Amino acid sequence: MTPFSPSPALAGWRGLLALAVVFIMLTTTGWTAERQRSAPRDFFEAESTAWRKARVDGRALPGTDSTPSQLAAFFASLDRARSDRLAQRFPLVVGNLNGAPVALRYQANRAAIARSLAVETQRRKTARLTAEGRHHSMRRIHRFQALMRPGRQILAFDPAGSGRAAEVFGSLERADRVSVIVPGVDTDLLTFQRSARKYSAPVGMAQSLYAAERVASPRTRTAVIAWADYIAPAGLGMDSATGRLAENGAVRLTRLVDALPGASEIALFCHSYGSVVCGLAARELSPRVTDIAVAGSPGMRAGNVTELRARARVWAMRDRDDWIEDVPHLQVGGLGHGADPMAPEFGARVMSADGAIGHSGYFEPGTESIANLAVIGVGSYAEVVCSPADIECGHDIFGEAAA
Repeated sequence: MTPFSPSPALAGWRGLLALAVVFIMLTTTGWTAERQRSAPRDFFEAESTAWRKARVDGRALPGTDSTPSQLAAFFASLDRARSDRLAQRFPLVVGNLNGAPVALRYQANRAAIARSLAVETQRRKTARLTAEGRHHSMRRIHRFQALMRPGRQILAFDPAGSGRAAEVFGSLERADRVSVIVPGVDTDLLTFQRSARKYSAPVGMAQSLYAAERVASPRTRTAVIAWADYIAPAGLGMDSATGRLAENGAVRLTRLVDALPGASEIALFCHSYGSVVCGLAARELSPRVTDIAVAGSPGMRAGNVTELRARARVWAMRDRDDWIEDVPHLQVGGLGHGADPMAPEFGARVMSADGAIGHSGYFEPGTESIANLAVIGVGSYAEVVCSPADIECGHDIFGEAAA
């Protein structure tokens, strides 16, 4: 007897029905996480207003929305003393300016974190907080204390709302290859780093990738950025099912890439909803971006690699235990993120994710998934281990075939 094979039209309607059921459940059940509290933006707004009015040697300061090249040229025209004064007076502004010298941004963000720590400590002592409020306040205090530890290179910091941050491992100024980790849902200041499930958080992901890259190519000068400098969806609600937050994240990601110093080649490693951000940014990215690798992707807001209009190579991986595989890969009326990057017709190079467990295990040390990401990060493409379904995923790169 011939097995029943549904028509494309019937399969499409089933997919639409599945999508509708998923999103109804997400928006009507307890799966939707509570939004993070909003914190006042008084410091940033006050600094921004004062920045617009300030002068250096009679010159107006550049707008905070200036291009990275304009900001780089401005700071190059200042001596060390003047730059330091600006960082001391406007730490939140200078610390988040794509185009300012990275060492100056580290300095400014350290000052901004110290001030945020003092303010939060005082608020916890004097404000009338609920038990939940005191717990949340203590978590913020612990996060600020951790970010203040010696040797940390904080490239971006904003304590407002749920908060944003970015941290660098290695030297951006000396690197031959720079890797940027773009995380997904439930990423904010408090989840930027974790003790439990360390490698599911941006800092742990970056530490693992940086260590794996050094093993993969000890002579290659590398740097890795844990980039949580966009507002990510909180929980599996409507924000995670649409591209609204990813659109803003894509703009911010493009600006980060444009501001990276030197002439290093850049690879983006995009996890979960972070792959939506990378997909929307793809067509605007600098030609310095050679590779975009997605792990556990719900889609990239494109039907295939060609629609991404990316100049970079596109790679994909997914663990066999990752629940994201069951999410309908459709895009209807703004809901969903499009085709599955793992599908052969999408056109991505599909890598092995052996050893990764579940949706958050791709950066665990010792897995084939982190080893694959690392060799892409250092440009050793012949060492990529392909998925059995795409055994030629590394073919045609420098004329070499992947293992």
